[in-house]
Amino acid sequence: MRVLDFLRDPESIEHLVARDQYADASIDDEVRAILGRVRSEGDSALVEYTRRFDCPTIEGIGLRVDASEIQNAYRFVAPGFVKTFRIAKRNVASFHRKQKPRSWSLRRPGVLLQQRFEPLERVGIYIPGGKGAYFSTVLMNALPAAIAGVKEIVMVSPCNREGILAPEVLVAAAECGVSEIYRVGGAQAVAALAFGTKTIKKVDKITGPGNAYVASAKKQVFGQVGIDMIAGPTEVVIVADADAPVPFLAADLIAQAEHDEMATPLCITTSTAVAKALPAELDRQLSTAPRREIAQRAIEGRGAIVLVPSLREAAVMINRIAPEHLEIMVRNPDAFVRRVRHAGSIFVGPWSTEALGDYAAGPNHTLPTSGTARFSSPLGVYDFMKFSNVIRFNRDGAIRLAPVVETLARAEGFYGHAASAAMRKKKS
Repeated sequence: MRVLDFLRDPESIEHLVARDQYADASIDDEVRAILGRVRSEGDSALVEYTRRFDCPTIEGIGLRVDASEIQNAYRFVAPGFVKTFRIAKRNVASFHRKQKPRSWSLRRPGVLLQQRFEPLERVGIYIPGGKGAYFSTVLMNALPAAIAGVKEIVMVSPCNREGILAPEVLVAAAECGVSEIYRVGGAQAVAALAFGTKTIKKVDKITGPGNAYVASAKKQVFGQVGIDMIAGPTEVVIVADADAPVPFLAADLIAQAEHDEMATPLCITTSTAVAKALPAELDRQLSTAPRREIAQRAIEGRGAIVLVPSLREAAVMINRIAPEHLEIMVRNPDAFVRRVRHAGSIFVGPWSTEALGDYAAGPNHTLPTSGTARFSSPLGVYDFMKFSNVIRFNRDGAIRLAPVVETLARAEGFYGHAASAAMRKKKS
């Protein structure tokens, strides 16, 4: 893992801070073609793409996963999986219930103003396939939707060559209130959710992470449907001083690096001793890591140890990076937390590993990446709700406010607005 000096390597540090968005125009063009075909051809395009990319026999199996297949999945998960999943579900549910917004009212003489919150009617959640069974993604997307009150939660996920979805994913879907499951992935799945087909009814919003094709598809269908965010490669930044336990640092960097070769694992430290010891500890732990090849590529390609003069410079870097995950392992973590303005989730102290947050702490693990934490927030119940403003005047209230509106409307040149307000002043 490369070691950079904050004072001596300004260009390299700037590259870390200004990381690119991994945009690829050729991918956007491919995705545009897929979206167009699914929009015009519907199920036939879905079946063709699924046969080509995932399951050659999809026509004989069907796109929708039926109830018996879902119930049968309980037989194939590891002993204890359901029990431990339900513990995580309970923790996630208790946190997200606190987020649910309430409608409210404001009264003035002659006026009643309200903000009324309602759940979305139908949402689609995308669950990746490929490198793992992402049942935790089901938990973090479907459960907040269910708590919000969404009636129809539709899950799409790429199947294997036999047309099978991971049993853990199916069990998680059943436990979290998913109402429909389809074995289709990629940009074609996003297209089906956005435009609708004979088999998959159109949704109001799409959430969940995916590869570059899924990200491009979500970006291109935004406006046709709502989306949660455009997810880039995952990232963790750990801020450490001389007291930070080096084995913990290495373990947490590896935990994030094993997600994907494009993951970004960074350690910012004020300690020369930590900077010197960490590479060797990473090598030691990587030697026995089951996902060593993926983690090592991420650490070598995207990872770095940054030596800074003080925690002041570390805070400056953090607020410019706006990391998805931030771990703080310093002597006085609360003081450092107060300096942080931009981060998806903040894990405070050496015992607060990001891995706990990924599965069972309670807060959502769907977080803004690629610096978007500067203006975006973690996924939550509020992402599955919307609100309407309700405005009610009686005659006295309208008469009282009409002259104000007349003056303002004329100032903007909207004389029809002024006339409409003025009409309310007439006694009838």
